[in-house]
Amino acid sequence: MDVVNPERCDTTSVAEWLIGGGRSSPEAGGVLAELCQRLVACGVPLWRVAVLVRTLHPDVVGRRFMWQVGREIEVYTAPYEVVETPEFRNSPFARVLRTGVAIRRRLADQDCALDFPILTDLRAEGVTDYLATPLVFTDDSIHIATWSTRQPGGFTDAQLAGLEAVITPFTRVAEVLALQRTAINLLQTYVGHKAGERILHGQIRRGHTEAIHAAIWLSDMRGFTASADRLPLEMLIDLLNRYFDCQVPAILGAGGEVLKFMGDGLLAIFPIDGGDAGPVCERAFAAALDARDRIAALAAPAGLAGVDGIRFGLALHVGQVLYGNIGGGNRLDFTCIGPAVNLAARMEKVAGKLGRTIVASGDFAVHCRDALEPIGDFEVAGFSAPQTVFGLREPGVSSK
Repeated sequence: MDVVNPERCDTTSVAEWLIGGGRSSPEAGGVLAELCQRLVACGVPLWRVAVLVRTLHPDVVGRRFMWQVGREIEVYTAPYEVVETPEFRNSPFARVLRTGVAIRRRLADQDCALDFPILTDLRAEGVTDYLATPLVFTDDSIHIATWSTRQPGGFTDAQLAGLEAVITPFTRVAEVLALQRTAINLLQTYVGHKAGERILHGQIRRGHTEAIHAAIWLSDMRGFTASADRLPLEMLIDLLNRYFDCQVPAILGAGGEVLKFMGDGLLAIFPIDGGDAGPVCERAFAAALDARDRIAALAAPAGLAGVDGIRFGLALHVGQVLYGNIGGGNRLDFTCIGPAVNLAARMEKVAGKLGRTIVASGDFAVHCRDALEPIGDFEVAGFSAPQTVFGLREPGVSSK
């Protein structure tokens, strides 16, 4: 690190850069890296900086960004379980998030209180001063940044003043980036990754749809109506979550997009970007087998006496769908519709009547000839001609 003048620390240029949005880097990690580099150039002798920003996410409580001299930015995604650990509860992070009050420990002083375990570790690494500051967003939510130095004697008053001068504009930039991240998280959580991207890019007008070619997945839990009548609500929700956990990772891992949960039903598509549907259908079929095996291993709730396990039915089809915004007023749904989706829904009902787990249309089965065989022609509502349904060789199951 360059030698700095402890008596001179003007960070006005850094504050102005932040007030302008810190736009030289579009990513949060890049903004933090450049902020630290600019502060060091202005005379703030930083050694390590960590920023924890909380977020709205079903599995993640927040993200921590770590900058250290001579290293790349580290980004850690913190699950909710982290905040329950003794390490977190006994950390400056937890104290500042709870109280909103800054913490400073001059580790260069021999009589400095080492009231957090991390301070002992930092002193062993040569840290002489440690500052944890709250980042208070406009909604009054509290986030945190920690600043440490190895400079002999710790931060000077001038360096601390220079650092404190950039905290408020840095907080505003962090909030903007956090809001963008939250929007992405929420869209991906509730409408899916690809649909979320389309919405963020401005495809939000009602009726804005696009015809795409895709493999279609439509599944349903067998016996759900009876289960709903026999189970307490909390147990029913837990069952649904575990049931969908058997399908969603398989779908996403195969390049699919979950569009809708309809009670115990699930609608997903596997977009076909090029002209060859074969590889997409093969991935969708592999995901179907994966989901089938996961659900077969799923234990039935204790409240369902006499039920050995959870069963489901799945229809696979491939065709053209209309993909986009459908709804009324200012309440829209980003989904897909069309005859191909209708056929998949009708075929899923056929699967239930036949006691089959997985069925597929002829258009889909042509891409998985070795695994699927015709099981008959069936009349389906809304289609004038009988439809040939393909399926696996498997034991029969009770219909819904």
